[in-house]
Amino acid sequence: MGLMPRILLVLALSLSTVFASAQSATTLLVDVDHRPSISLDGPWRIIVDPYRGGWGSSTEVPGVRGYAANRHYTPGGQLLEYDFAKSRVLQVPGTWNTHSNELSYYEGLLWYERDFTFHRKPHSRVFLHIGAANYAAHVFVNDVHICDHEGGFTPFDCEIPQAVKDGGNFVVIAVDNRRKPDRVPGIKTDWWNYGGLTRDVSLVEVPEAFIDDESLHLNADGSIAGYAHVEGAAPGTKVALSIPDMHESLNATTGADGRADFSFHPKDLERWSPEHPRLYHVVFSTGEDRLADDVGFRTIAVRGDEILLNGKPIFLRGVSIQNDAPYRGGPARSDADAETLLGWAKELHCNYARLVHFPHDERQIRLADKMGIMVWSEIPVYWGNDWTNPHTLAVAQQQLHEMIRRDRNRASVILWSMSNETPDRPDRTAFIEKLVAQARKDDPTRLITSAFAESIHNQTAVLSDPLMKSLDVIGYNEYIGWYIDTPSSAPSHHFEDPLHKPVIMSEFGGGAKAGMHGAATERFTEEYQAALYRNQFLMFRKIPFLRGLSPWVLMDFRSPTRQLPGIQDGYNRKGLVSNTGEKKKAFFVLQKYYAGMQP
Repeated sequence: MGLMPRILLVLALSLSTVFASAQSATTLLVDVDHRPSISLDGPWRIIVDPYRGGWGSSTEVPGVRGYAANRHYTPGGQLLEYDFAKSRVLQVPGTWNTHSNELSYYEGLLWYERDFTFHRKPHSRVFLHIGAANYAAHVFVNDVHICDHEGGFTPFDCEIPQAVKDGGNFVVIAVDNRRKPDRVPGIKTDWWNYGGLTRDVSLVEVPEAFIDDESLHLNADGSIAGYAHVEGAAPGTKVALSIPDMHESLNATTGADGRADFSFHPKDLERWSPEHPRLYHVVFSTGEDRLADDVGFRTIAVRGDEILLNGKPIFLRGVSIQNDAPYRGGPARSDADAETLLGWAKELHCNYARLVHFPHDERQIRLADKMGIMVWSEIPVYWGNDWTNPHTLAVAQQQLHEMIRRDRNRASVILWSMSNETPDRPDRTAFIEKLVAQARKDDPTRLITSAFAESIHNQTAVLSDPLMKSLDVIGYNEYIGWYIDTPSSAPSHHFEDPLHKPVIMSEFGGGAKAGMHGAATERFTEEYQAALYRNQFLMFRKIPFLRGLSPWVLMDFRSPTRQLPGIQDGYNRKGLVSNTGEKKKAFFVLQKYYAGMQP
């Protein structure tokens, strides 16, 4: 082949990739873990690409020499300056930051590649499911640009209609975790910016008409209502709902929008609660598709400054949990990680956990359902976002929608949080009020909250941020005894709630290195942390509208902002448990306090 025909062939291949990029939309299939799937977890080949050469002639879109083509170098062949087959291996799910010291602080572009064999069933649709990719992901199958996704902590699904072949295939995913002002979160956080395919990847095959979304919830009047949405269904398509333990079997038909609605009054309902986390096996079916889930039914509401679970006042005995994995490090992503973290919460006599500061792995939410732990779930609108940027708002709204859609059926989730420690300014308030409106539209059955940074003057905190008016529950982060004043000063502080809304002390605490002992006045000793907690408890007795606690934080976690040598060493040390599983004195102080509060 001459030079000109070779150039034209390469150009044609490149143009086919670019034109295919029109199919860049993603969707979100609910309950993927209840569907048959082919796991793509395991070893993937990777290329670290700080100069973004893998795009080819550009730095943002596929080009002639881009890595998405997955070509292989052969001696004497055409010029090629990459080859996945000869590159290093990284496990998925996982993160490159824990792969090697070389990549510990790496923020940039990294390319993943994996070969797979697939035999498609007739009359089916095929999706590539990605549990999370931090932060932006660009997906290619057999050199066809399938989809793009922004947001590092929510799942997405890419349909691969014509790209996948019968037999051998390959998938290439470019993941970019750079911090940028218009991203959510923005430039600065207090956690490690773990990059990569951090949660499960799989292939999901469904019938041509399939249930892509479903939901059921308990209303205040005792009825159960919900829907199933059938993608690809003609109006009038029959959808069945079965709940065997309730002896309920119902039928409905889809409207023009593909949605079939259900409503009924159960005869004998055991309501979900921390003391009795009852789950019912629920099955939706239509045509050849069947989708099952395990769902609990309860109500959550506010009355004045009270939080009502199933119509009765409740106090949230909780703890904040960051998404680092115990012992191993990196993002928590396995059943064992969830069992350890929530198991420690149960040891503390918690009935509630604040999962910060972004949507955690779905395993934690599902386990909370089973264990009876109520959940505060949050999107990463955090500190210094770009409040006037339409793109930033759109990404925040997308992450909120994906979080709600994924976890709408989880009885454990009682609070959707819009933000954490954002500045009191009009553009911030307008930004988050749009999120509040969206959350109420997507899910009117749960409470809306945000966590506010401490604002204390002369030992008095007045909860009066303008955003609080739009919320059901106010979260308040205060670090009396750590960032302001001394632990012994805490009982002298005073709190005012002019809006008369329920308040959760969403963060409080101080740092301690496990095994470091000394006087109760010496920072970073276990004794200091324990004394701080005891004084906080004295202060809480004087706050009549206080309805919950989630001290910061269950376990030490990695953060590049924590650099004190010999003590922090890149870890936030405010944990009640060390990252290697050592329980500090404050763990037992909180455990005893919560034990005395149990019903």
